[in-house]
Amino acid sequence: MLSVLSEAGKAMSQGAIQKKVGIGINRATIYRVLNSYCEDGILHRIVADDGKQYFALCMKCEKEEQPKHHFHFRCTSCDTIECLPIPVNFSLSDHYKVETVNCVISGTCKDCS
Repeated sequence: MLSVLSEAGKAMSQGAIQKKVGIGINRATIYRVLNSYCEDGILHRIVADDGKQYFALCMKCEKEEQPKHHFHFRCTSCDTIECLPIPVNFSLSDHYKVETVNCVISGTCKDCS
């Protein structure tokens, strides 16, 4: 699964990963492995505006090139999801502790425009 994501170079849904893997692994097993990789910091999960979960390698995350809390862009034409290197700046009262942020911008990518 990691090699599929690495070769793709972009975030992929569970279904797309399952098609690329091409062997008889059931959906629950794929989600279990993907979620384990997320917990270990190898992948990060993106819940897009279409309700689907997408998974991406954390290559830039490890090098701290990518801000911990960053936006994602989903192309509504080709369904590609990309990490955008734009930090999310927000402020909340002292009563809240932010652990994760999920920000997805939707539109048409440069290839589909």
